[in-house]
Order: sequence, then structure tokens, then C-alpha cells
Amino acid sequence: MAEATHLDEPLRGRVAVITGASSGIGEAVARELACAGMHLVITARRAGRLQALSGSLPTPCAMLAADIAEPRTPAALLALALQAHGRVDVLINNAGRVVTGSVDQLDLEAVATMTRVNFDAVVRASYVFARHFKAQGCGAIVNISSIGAYLSHSSMGVYGALKHALEVFTTALRVELKGSGVRVGSIAPGSTDTEIFDQLRARAASVGVALPPPLAPGDVAEAVRFMLERPAHASVARMLLVSASEGA
Repeated sequence: MAEATHLDEPLRGRVAVITGASSGIGEAVARELACAGMHLVITARRAGRLQALSGSLPTPCAMLAADIAEPRTPAALLALALQAHGRVDVLINNAGRVVTGSVDQLDLEAVATMTRVNFDAVVRASYVFARHFKAQGCGAIVNISSIGAYLSHSSMGVYGALKHALEVFTTALRVELKGSGVRVGSIAPGSTDTEIFDQLRARAASVGVALPPPLAPGDVAEAVRFMLERPAHASVARMLLVSASEGA
């Protein structure tokens, strides 16, 4: 998705902004893209974890401890990328939350927060960066969705609906930006061994259900890198990634 700097290292020297980078998929994506030679801007709420990650990467990395749902955060990330690295080429919208519960028990305020993080923040960040990418004539946006966008589970209706909305939004933005040099795609992972999966595993165990072995965060990170390394004529619009033990 990014313009090549070298035939065998198309991402080297390019700059990626990654949300939700303090753990799980976001952290794995940061490590994978740094290994590909990319310079990074990472963000999440936990400053200590961001600092530890930034210090362990082999390429330059700037960090911003912030709430991605705060309306000013996307513009601050864009400004930080330009200040720290002089350019920005890729946005990875990864930050997310999961709130589940029955009709009688669901915490509606927690659902509202999930909506702001899982959808509203992605829309705002996508438009802030898409405008910049369109002006410079190149760039890439990758939205991390979920297999939940395609499944209906009891007590997870809002989470699944938000991920489905994210898929629709991603497709519409990709179509709108066709011909601009800006590519947009989504990756929908199945169950992945993250903090969110820990919550789901505990919930399943409470009702006597054992979940199948999940993907590793690194599996998703490799998929992100694969999307970004495609040549200009081959854009991956959508990817569904599941573990071998997971039916989908």
C-alpha cells in the first residue's frame, strides 16, 4: 500500500501510525512493521507500555499517550508524525474494546464508550489521515475489524454491529478514494490471543464453554505487513483471518 523505496524492502523508511499499540495486535503490528524498516508513531492510553515498546524497537518511534476517542487525538497523531518523521504514509486503526452482556445486565455507558472507540474514533482518524494522504497523492489505511462483523452471538450484538459498520465504512471509503493513490482495506481476525480474548475466555468458562485455540497477535501483524507490501496495482481490500480450529 505504500510507494516502494527499494524493490525488496518496500516499507523501509516509510512512516506508520498505529493506534492501540500498548499490547496485543497493536504491539505486534508495531514490532512487525519496525522489522520491515518502518518508522512509527504509536499511541494508546498506557504510557508505560508505550515507552517500553518504543525503546525496544529497531527503528525510530514517537509515542503519544492519549485516548483515541478524544476528538483531538487523530489530528495530534498526524502532527506528531510530521514533526518526528517528516512524513506519514500509513494509518493502522487497531484500538478497540469489547463490552458484552445480556439485555438485563448490559452496561449501557460502557457500550457508549465502546462505540466511541470502536467506530467513532476510527471514522474520525480515517478522515483526518485520508485528507492528508489524498493531498500528498499516496497513503494507506488499514482498519482492524473482527470475525464478529459476520457472526451473530448472544450478548455480543453491539460489538458485532460496530465491527460490521466498520467493514461497510471501510469499503465505502475505499471506493470514494479510488484513483487518489490512497488505499483502504480491512483485516477481520478470528479469536486472537489478546486482552480482549482473555475477557471472552473467562466469560465462556463461566458457562462451561471452552474456546478453540486462538490466533497469535503476530499472525495478524504479518497480515498487515502483507497488505502494505502489495505493489500499487494489487490492493487487498478485505481479509478474513481465522485459526485452523475456528469455523467461519
